Amino acid sequence: MLQHERLFEQFPPVSTKEWMDRIISDLKGADFNKKLIWKTDEGFDVMPFYRWEDIRDLDHIKTLPGDFPFVRGAKVNGNSWLIRQNIEVDNYRESNKKALDILMKGVDSLGFVIKDPETASLKNFGILLHGIHPESVELNFLSAGKAKEILKWLIKIFKDSATDLKKIRGAIEADPLGRLMMNGNLCISFEAGLDYLASLTLASEALPLFRTIHINASNFTNAGANIVQELGFALSMGNEYLTALTERGVKADKAVSNIRFSFGIGSNYFFEIARLRAARLLWSLVTGSYKPGNTGLSRMEIHCETSRWNKTVFDPFVNLLRTQTEAMSAVLGGTDSLTVEPFDTVFRQPDEFSERIARNQQLLLKEESYLDKVADPAGGSYYIEKLTSLIADNSWRLFLEVEEEGGFTAALKSGFIQMKLKESARLKRENVSKRKEIFLGTNQYPNLNETLSDNIDIEKLFSSTAKSDKTEIEPVRLFRGSEDLEKIRIETDRASKRPVAFMLTIGNHAMRKARSQFSCNFFACGGYEVIDNFGFSSVEEGVKAAIASEADFVVICSSDEEYAELAPAIFEKVGGKAIVVIAGNPECADELRSKGIESFISVRSNLVETLQEFNKMVGLN
Repeated sequence: MLQHERLFEQFPPVSTKEWMDRIISDLKGADFNKKLIWKTDEGFDVMPFYRWEDIRDLDHIKTLPGDFPFVRGAKVNGNSWLIRQNIEVDNYRESNKKALDILMKGVDSLGFVIKDPETASLKNFGILLHGIHPESVELNFLSAGKAKEILKWLIKIFKDSATDLKKIRGAIEADPLGRLMMNGNLCISFEAGLDYLASLTLASEALPLFRTIHINASNFTNAGANIVQELGFALSMGNEYLTALTERGVKADKAVSNIRFSFGIGSNYFFEIARLRAARLLWSLVTGSYKPGNTGLSRMEIHCETSRWNKTVFDPFVNLLRTQTEAMSAVLGGTDSLTVEPFDTVFRQPDEFSERIARNQQLLLKEESYLDKVADPAGGSYYIEKLTSLIADNSWRLFLEVEEEGGFTAALKSGFIQMKLKESARLKRENVSKRKEIFLGTNQYPNLNETLSDNIDIEKLFSSTAKSDKTEIEPVRLFRGSEDLEKIRIETDRASKRPVAFMLTIGNHAMRKARSQFSCNFFACGGYEVIDNFGFSSVEEGVKAAIASEADFVVICSSDEEYAELAPAIFEKVGGKAIVVIAGNPECADELRSKGIESFISVRSNLVETLQEFNKMVGLN
C-alpha cells in the first residue's frame, strides 16, 4: 500500500532571513532597495516578495466572503457579476430594439444614456422598455436632467405591468458633485442640487433595490489620478453625500443603500484587484460612522468600467488586450457589474462588430474561464492581501486630508483636488513621453505602415475642459496618456509630405544595428517614414545614399567611440541638405555640438518634446 504524505512536508521551512541572505548574495553587491523594491506612483514601496508574517496581523484575513467588512465581497456561492452594455438613447424605438437584441446575446445589465433630457417622457420610456422583463435585467438610467420624473415614470410603468417593485434592480445615476467637478458649475445652486438628490432618494422608497446616487470615480482615473487618489476622492464624495442626505432627513440605512460606486479599471493588474478589496474595507469604515441599523448595508456596491486613459487610436486592436486584463482585474476583485467598452470607443462611434467583441470578452471570462465560480479568488495571496492593506492605508490617509480641507466640495473649491490630479497627470504624461510606461503601438513598437483611418472622429479623440466661461470652480480635464503623441502623428499623417528619417548605419556592426532599430522605432512613433539600411562601408557612400533619398533627417547610427570621427565628417558632407541626428548620447556630445550637430536621441530623450521639436524643424507646426 502506498504511503500518502503531504508534499510540502518534504521541504524544510526557509526563514525570511535565509531568503534575504540568498537575494543579497545573488545581487553581488548591488543595492537591494534600488534593484528590487518597486517605488509606485501611488506613493508606497512594494517588496519583491511577501510571506505569511507580512499579513498575519491584518484583521480581514480572519474573515470569510460575505463577512463584514466585506473585503472579500458579499458573494459566498461564487463570483457572478452582471455584464453591462450602455446604449445612447436619441431614438427611443431604435434603442429598445437594440436593448432587446443585446439581451439575447449575454447582456444582463442595461445602461440607458439619455442624450437629450428634453425628449424624456412617460410615453417614450414606455417605448424604451417595451418587451423588457425588468425582474430579469438590471436597468440603469443616466440623464443630465429629469431624474425625479424618470423615477416616477418607471414606477408607473412597472406597476402597470404588474411587476414586483421589490425585485427590480438598477439605478438612476444622479451625481451633482461629479457634474460640478467636470463642468465647473451646476445649472442650480449646489445646495439646491443636494436638496434635489435627497428628495429623489426619498422618492425611490418603492424600489428598494434601485439606487439613485452614482459616484463616477472613473472620472478621476481618466483625469490622470493614480489608484490611491481615485479611491480616496471617491470615499470623500460618498461621505459628503451621506452627510448631505442625513442632514436632509434621509435615514442612514436609506442613504447608504442608495449609493453606487463606479470605478475605472486600469492595466495595473494586481493593484486593481487589491483596490476593489480595499474599497469595500474603507467604505465599511465610512458608513459605520453613520450607524446604519443593518451592517449588511455597509457593503459597497461596485460597478467597474474599463479605463479610457490608456486607450489608443493607433494600433487600436491592442486596446482589446488592455480591456481584457482590466476586465479580469475587476472580476477577480469582486465587482458587482462591469462595462467593457469597445476597443474603438475613444475615436469613433462603436459599431456592431466592436460592441459584440466587448460583450464576448466578458462572456469568455464567465463561460469559458469560469471566473464566476470561486468567491474572492484572490483571497490568501500574500502579495494581494498586502497590496490591499497598503492601498487601504494610503487611500484612507488621502481621505483624511480631504476631510481636513473641509470635505470634497471645499477641496474642489480650494483647488486641492485639481492640484493633486494635475500633479499625478503630469507624472503620468512624463512617464509616457519618456517611455517608462509603454503604450504598445504608440510610444513603442509602432506599426510602420499604419496611417490614420478616415473614420476617426477627431473631435471625440481629444478631450477638453468645460466650454462654459462661467465656472464656479476649475473643471477637471479628462485626457488619455497617448494624446500628445497622437497629435504629433496625426500632424505628420496629414502633412502634404510625410517627414523622412534616413538611417546612416556605419562602423561597429552590433551598435549600428541596435541604434538603427531604436531610431526607426523613435521616429515611427511620430508617424515619420523611416529608411533603414544594412550599413555603409564609408562616409561618402552613406551620405550619397542619404542625399539621394531626399530625407529630412539623417540619423547617424554607430558606436560612441566612432562618433567623434564619423559624425563631423558626415555633418560636413551633408552640407545642410538634411538635419543630422546622433543616435545615442556619447561622451563627445559637447564637442559635436561645438561643430554644429545639435540633435541627439537616446533612451533618456523625452519622446513627445523631441518629436515636437523635429516637427518644427521641418515646418509642421
